[in-house]
Amino acid sequence: MALKTVILCGGLGTRLREETEFRPKPMVDVGGRPILWHIMKTYAHYGFRDFVLCLGYRGSMVKDYFLNYEAMNNDFSICLGEKSQIRYHGLHTEQGYSVTLADTGQEAQTGARIRKIEKYIDGDTFLLTYGDGLCDVNIRALVEFHKSHGKIATMTTVAPVWRFGIVEIGGGEQVTRFTEKPKSEGWINAGFFVLDRRVFDYLDSDEACIFERGPMERLAADGQLMAFRHGGFFYAMDTYREYQHLNELWSRGTAPWKVWK
Repeated sequence: MALKTVILCGGLGTRLREETEFRPKPMVDVGGRPILWHIMKTYAHYGFRDFVLCLGYRGSMVKDYFLNYEAMNNDFSICLGEKSQIRYHGLHTEQGYSVTLADTGQEAQTGARIRKIEKYIDGDTFLLTYGDGLCDVNIRALVEFHKSHGKIATMTTVAPVWRFGIVEIGGGEQVTRFTEKPKSEGWINAGFFVLDRRVFDYLDSDEACIFERGPMERLAADGQLMAFRHGGFFYAMDTYREYQHLNELWSRGTAPWKVWK
């Protein structure tokens, strides 16, 4: 049975107000395509084409995008009148995607959104990520790592990169070393989870359940949360500056997350 990929698409994206005032963050374009499309292409590249999208803020725009996907991504001929008919020409490259669009509420937090799609998870294991982060992580290797340890949850982690350069100052105020945007020695949550369905037992029943707080803290305390260390590219689009950076990478043809042909 193919693993399902759950993507959290319901947040407000308030720090990216220039782009999210009228559309949800997963629908913000990178290179002329919604960032959600890029995330799904990454999973599909590794053979995971069965998606569950947790919708919230302006979720109708995500529904419209997929309802009109064939017409917007193919040439087509249309016969008008009582016997209206559409004939598509050619094939786009997103063949065989299965996309379940689930309304998980306007105000629900991440944990509540995950709990609400439990009915769509028909296997023992599923994948989870956010609708605003791009990464070149090998999803197959991630899944194999999860299978190897037998715990409930695996979280992809990356070493963060400082936004600004680090200046080391010695005696006499002399700069002894300058490092442009160095990586930290610690690790941060990059999303790209693999989860056993037992994770639903850790999710509270109220709308305010935040997956990254109580549930993940309890998983860690119980010894059920493992880290998959990723040394490659990861970038979350949280601000307008980050939106510009991702679009610049794509326009230059140097987008590290583009693992598909």
